[in-house]
Amino acid sequence: SNLSPALLTCRGMARNTALHFRVVEGRDLPAKDVSGTSDPYCIIKVDNEIVARTATVWKNLNPFWGEEYTLHLPMGFHNLSFYVLDEDTIGHDDVIGKISLSKDEISSQPRGIDSWINLSPVDPNEEVQGEISLELQVVEEARQRLLCCHVLEARDLAPRDLSGTSDPFARVLFNGQILETAIIKKTRFPRWEEMLEFVLEEGADSETPLVVEVWDWDMVGKNDFLGQVKFCLGSVQKTVLKDWFRLLPLPNSGEDAGEKLGQLRLQVRLAEDRILPSSYYQPLIDLLVESVLCPPEEADDLTPLSLLEEVCLVESRQDVSIKLVKIFLGQGLVIPFLDYLNFREISRTMDPNTLFRSNSLASKSMEQFMKIVGMPYLHEVLKVIIHRIFEEKKYVELDPCKIEPSRAKRISFKASLSEAQIREGSLEVLKGYLGEIVDAIVGSTESCPSLMRVAFKQLYKRVEHRFKEAEHQEAKYIAISGFLFLRFFAPAILTPKLFSLRDHHADTQTSRTLLLLAKVHRMSFTLEFPQMMGFFSQPCGPFKDVWLSTLRIPRPACCLRNSGN
Repeated sequence: SNLSPALLTCRGMARNTALHFRVVEGRDLPAKDVSGTSDPYCIIKVDNEIVARTATVWKNLNPFWGEEYTLHLPMGFHNLSFYVLDEDTIGHDDVIGKISLSKDEISSQPRGIDSWINLSPVDPNEEVQGEISLELQVVEEARQRLLCCHVLEARDLAPRDLSGTSDPFARVLFNGQILETAIIKKTRFPRWEEMLEFVLEEGADSETPLVVEVWDWDMVGKNDFLGQVKFCLGSVQKTVLKDWFRLLPLPNSGEDAGEKLGQLRLQVRLAEDRILPSSYYQPLIDLLVESVLCPPEEADDLTPLSLLEEVCLVESRQDVSIKLVKIFLGQGLVIPFLDYLNFREISRTMDPNTLFRSNSLASKSMEQFMKIVGMPYLHEVLKVIIHRIFEEKKYVELDPCKIEPSRAKRISFKASLSEAQIREGSLEVLKGYLGEIVDAIVGSTESCPSLMRVAFKQLYKRVEHRFKEAEHQEAKYIAISGFLFLRFFAPAILTPKLFSLRDHHADTQTSRTLLLLAKVHRMSFTLEFPQMMGFFSQPCGPFKDVWLSTLRIPRPACCLRNSGN
């Protein structure tokens, strides 16, 4: 609002519409299979165009997906829809229900939508897309007045035939009269160029509706509805209307509102920005860069970057951290940037046990930095072992309350196994997997990106300098392992699909194995399973020494712009 008119009318300004959404989970979905379960997945559409598909969660009426997407829509949009389907290996997939959110609904929630939303039945008459080009006007002739509807063309119509096309025709309704265009075969982009005329009676009501419908002609059975546009006579009498008009569905009758189809938990947020040429942002970037090139001696001293951190809302920290990491990567100053935020965080922390436990800007920035810089490294370390865990599908359970007797019978054909035997066998399986993971991580020290190693080195020195007491000697190691394991490796082990390690989510059995393995990585912080103590019965010194020895490396050239510590 403080920009000058000249700036607001800048020819180089661009509009960016970013739609962020997360399909979290579903609950109480109806059973579609004879087994009494379903194999649900979601399809996401923007204005009836498919933009994403989640993985299938097999045999589960309360599926968890946790899949996040960001769409950049330069032309804007009207509706965002989520469809839940049941995957069938034979025949067509069954449609369970849908949720449709208009742009107005989403934009009315500045902080975004985060709630459980009921699924609604899917009505074919509501599944419309595309636009129609019309020219509407009232023409005065010698003895009569004519309402002229010039039906020009349509584009991006919904496919209704097996060929992936339609056989569209337009139908115009006014004052009890119906006129139709010709049928254009096998196309979603018909061109009619037909003039349809209605005689206007004297004193015609200005509120009389003019409806233009588009239908798909079928030789056998009923024609399929493709959308409609409505006008009132008064709007046409005032001026000539010539434009592309978005096709809309028929009004929802609400007859199936009582049907229970379950719910989805969705997180949706819309961000609409006006983006200026990059030169307009250079003063801001210079201010931010100044904070790390000339850092203050005291953590509490104000800088442009510290002020940004103070005013940043909790729900915005992830977005802000992503943008800041990318900016400073582009400036070749990502290490001084992270070091500055970590310095502020460490200086303000009194108890080393709570260091980096909150989702502060420092924590989020380190996390996003590792994801951007270290994703190829993560794949190199984990992909083979994760793939093997998925393929082997071994039954693993340590909790006596969760052990299934039927599983025990299948494991041993000679005799059923006791709970103790199942837990012992599960422990051996976990030890084997964990050993491979640890070996892969230890053996990856030379593969770890140099930028990550330099960032860890800076963090190590900052924590060591802040907590010098003998009882806090482990703090510097815990700080690094907290990022490396809790925020990098452990989440990837828990949900491999979210890190592109797998194309699909794990089934229930494999998910449990991955959960137990991910918990092992947290054992340095919370020991939840006494049965796992054997994993850490040996001193962890050698592992720590091997990994931390890699921190003694020269800085990359892009980090030398600020010598710091």
